[in-house]
Amino acid sequence: MAAARALVGVRLGSYSIGRSRSLIFNSVQRRGIAACIDPSIGLTDEQKEFQKVAFDFAANEMAPHMAEWDQKEIFPVEAMRKAAQLGFGGIYVNPDVGGSGLSRLDTSVIFEALSTGCVSTTAYISIHNMCAWMIDTFGNDDQREKFCPDLCSMQKFASYCLTEPGSGSDAASLLTSAKLQGDHYIMNGTKAFISGGGDTDVYVVMCRTGGKGPKGISCLVVEKGTPGLSFGKKEKKVGWNSQPTRAVIFEDCAVPVTNRLGAEGEGFNIAMKGLNGGRINIASCSLGAAHASVLLARDHMCVRKQFGETLSNSQFLQFKLAEMATKLVASRLLVRQAAAALQEGRPEAVSLCSMAKLFVTDECFSICNQALQIHGGYGYLKDYAVQQYVRDIRVHQILEGTNEVMRMIIARSLLTES
Repeated sequence: MAAARALVGVRLGSYSIGRSRSLIFNSVQRRGIAACIDPSIGLTDEQKEFQKVAFDFAANEMAPHMAEWDQKEIFPVEAMRKAAQLGFGGIYVNPDVGGSGLSRLDTSVIFEALSTGCVSTTAYISIHNMCAWMIDTFGNDDQREKFCPDLCSMQKFASYCLTEPGSGSDAASLLTSAKLQGDHYIMNGTKAFISGGGDTDVYVVMCRTGGKGPKGISCLVVEKGTPGLSFGKKEKKVGWNSQPTRAVIFEDCAVPVTNRLGAEGEGFNIAMKGLNGGRINIASCSLGAAHASVLLARDHMCVRKQFGETLSNSQFLQFKLAEMATKLVASRLLVRQAAAALQEGRPEAVSLCSMAKLFVTDECFSICNQALQIHGGYGYLKDYAVQQYVRDIRVHQILEGTNEVMRMIIARSLLTES
């Protein structure tokens, strides 16, 4: 079995068109250097199997289109539905409503592999999975049966709506209101930076049904087409261009009470529990970009000549590559430890998820950025994949809770336990 596979397309243009159309290879067999960063190390045989499926899908269905999706800002619906056929639409959703029923560690392995093919698309799939899990976990049987099967098959797509124009890191201060009138909530307010906004079908919305603070927040599922639901302009972004981002606007939007997840006042708790897993997911997407970038940098060093010899003979760049590989492996181990802690419900899970998100998104961005530097001027050209990894994972240090907020959570845990 080809256990470790990774992107090696040096260029997405005519320079290496053949290689860029077959971007998966057995890195262990090709060059021994990749053995130390083999992402299958420590996995069970079953995990290696679905990791291989994810790598193959990334190579065949995502990587060949990654640059086009980015440049033309295409939301690749059909490609994602193909991913759903492999079980990637509801990876950690229960099987009785169409999910795959896999663990958080399994999920991390899959998202890391998929991100080697397209970070932006995989990151959206991770958000979609988080929404489906929230409905599966906190919804009643009717809600689960109504929404989850279509989400798991990706016949319908979901968006997570927490951030507002005036409340980002301070999510508990959100202002979107939902006032109960009969058997409906009348919702008013605006959500900002919503991935998939306008193109998706189901919106998991945190809104205020009570007083100030987190205990006044509830969670409603709003379906596209509901009167009073509209969307802002499509945002122009540095990266993440294969997924649309818009404001989601509610103007006297009537949402049935039957679409509320959990009881009134439980929304903030639901949102935070969703984000714990979301932080592992987004860190896993950063891992995939970093893994691909290490190999891109290595391959470039082996073919690019300066001062009469290849860059691979430069001890300075050898050391840089070694540091990149070390950061990658350390990041992967932290993500997998956090994923296991969350799956097992251990008390340290929240802190570990925050640590993983903080450390991994910072370090993986550093890896990708260094890979671009090793490419020199070529790395700044859109013909080369490395620049897209840099652009796509920069936002990972901001979303799912900024890395500054991650530091607050970790410090609070340490000081509370002292």
